Amino acid sequence: MLYGAEHVKRYVETGGREGHDWRGAQVLILTTTGRRTGKQHSTPLIYGRDGENYTVVASLGGAPDHPQWYKNLVADPTVRVQVKADVFTAEARTATEEEKARLWPEMARIWPDYDDYQAKTERSIPLVILRPV
Repeated sequence: MLYGAEHVKRYVETGGREGHDWRGAQVLILTTTGRRTGKQHSTPLIYGRDGENYTVVASLGGAPDHPQWYKNLVADPTVRVQVKADVFTAEARTATEEEKARLWPEMARIWPDYDDYQAKTERSIPLVILRPV
């Protein structure tokens, strides 16, 4: 099963033919700029759609702290996204509470574990909106 760096590698090499469809969900590759190193970091993430925008969840499996990719995009919201063979620049932002209330149920439908992750952590798990630019 694909996961982590191997997932990114195979996804990029095959234009998403391998890795886009994963365990019943669809995955994109999010590339952020490291807030301390300035290096590019690519992460495979389950996504949803909201019109032209893409939505991802900064769950880290319900860990007590936000994932590094989320901290990176808060520091520098200009990101690169790959969906299948389509690669584009996007502006990332944390959904407002109203947007999250509307979008979370769809993300939990796509990946039901998100509700479990939220239940096991005290932090409010961010939902991120990726707007192609």
